[in-house]
Amino acid sequence: MPNTPGTVRVEITVDTREGADSLAGSAVGHRLAACAQVGGPVTSHYRWEGEVHRDQEWTVVFKTTDDRLDDLTAHIVREHPYDVPEVVAVPVVGGNPSYLAWVRDETRGAPEPDGGEQGAAG
Repeated sequence: MPNTPGTVRVEITVDTREGADSLAGSAVGHRLAACAQVGGPVTSHYRWEGEVHRDQEWTVVFKTTDDRLDDLTAHIVREHPYDVPEVVAVPVVGGNPSYLAWVRDETRGAPEPDGGEQGAAG
């Protein structure tokens, strides 16, 4: 049996709804993720450059495969407005086999010509 890629959930935060929508759409359009959900706003508390901050952010949760993770991470880092964007990947250890196959299938092949959003069922 061939080695099939595993599914991962990748979480990020970004400072605007527009930025979250843009990152979600571009990753799906480039087939770096099968789908992405934008949520928020959320309040983030964090330390940056020696100071504690409290800011409003939006979250994006991507579903992709482990063999697409490096490309997705590079895309997020390149397109994200933060100097050090959060990119946290967590392996999916189970779920609906049909959904997991859909994630795998949607992250294969050529990206959409405009790199835009696809009608994924997240």
